[in-house]
Amino acid sequence: MDLSRHSERAITGGIISMLVMSLGTLMLGELSGYQAKELITVSLPGINTLCNTIALASATILALLLTLLGITSNAASKLKKDHYSNLLIIAKIDTIVFVAALISFLLFNLPITESDNVPSNWFNLIYYITMGVSSILSAALIVVVLMLYNTVVNMIKILGLQITDHPLLVQNEENSEE
Repeated sequence: MDLSRHSERAITGGIISMLVMSLGTLMLGELSGYQAKELITVSLPGINTLCNTIALASATILALLLTLLGITSNAASKLKKDHYSNLLIIAKIDTIVFVAALISFLLFNLPITESDNVPSNWFNLIYYITMGVSSILSAALIVVVLMLYNTVVNMIKILGLQITDHPLLVQNEENSEE
């Protein structure tokens, strides 16, 4: 994937947010199996809500990308392929986030804390995996939103403010295949 400067900044923002979210988990310190089991029991409803929210947001973003595609394809200004490549990258990442959120939701709904077959020392690992997955999903959605923000800003500059020297605009002397 060829990433633009804006995409790289969005990914950096997602990584920073994931580190901040992970830091909160690490601040709890070393947990015993029983403590981890209790924390899993308390946090699972919130994590399930988070997964639902991320899946809903991802599906909404995909629908909005279709609208954005329609607006830009009907615009009087000719846009470079880079614009459509950026939309494609956003759509790919958003679809991955959507699928990962749904799978995570299904896995987090397993009644793991009610099972007698799970050794208590596994709950530590399960807790940290649960927190890690929720941090990754949240950071990935932040990346998608930041990338979409950059795209919307570009469209406002091109279509709304009619900036004629924008880097995503095909100039009159350039080939429209660019």
